[in-house]
Amino acid sequence: MSLRTEKVGSLLKEIIAKPISDLAMQAKAGMATVTSVIVTPDLQLAKVNISCFAGKTKPEDFIKFLDSNKYLIKDVIAKEARLRFIPEIKFYLDDTLDQMDKIQDILDKNKSN
Repeated sequence: MSLRTEKVGSLLKEIIAKPISDLAMQAKAGMATVTSVIVTPDLQLAKVNISCFAGKTKPEDFIKFLDSNKYLIKDVIAKEARLRFIPEIKFYLDDTLDQMDKIQDILDKNKSN
């Protein structure tokens, strides 16, 4: 990843954190956090990883909700970022913590045996 794509990814992460948190409250998805934003080298696509906790809505449903409301996120980016064009946004569920819990459970079971 080049320095430019890292800077744009960092900027996008900072800009969209609040609107995504607001949309999570609206969708009753609990606490939603932007864990990372990966921008393609041509700056045409931004892959946004989201992690959700303690919500009434399933995380997968929240990702679908974000997809259907991505125009709101792109509008915020257009107003706050100094970019020639706004990248297409794809939302992904970051399940790293769930995977870590599963691994820890397996390790704990093996340790007790």
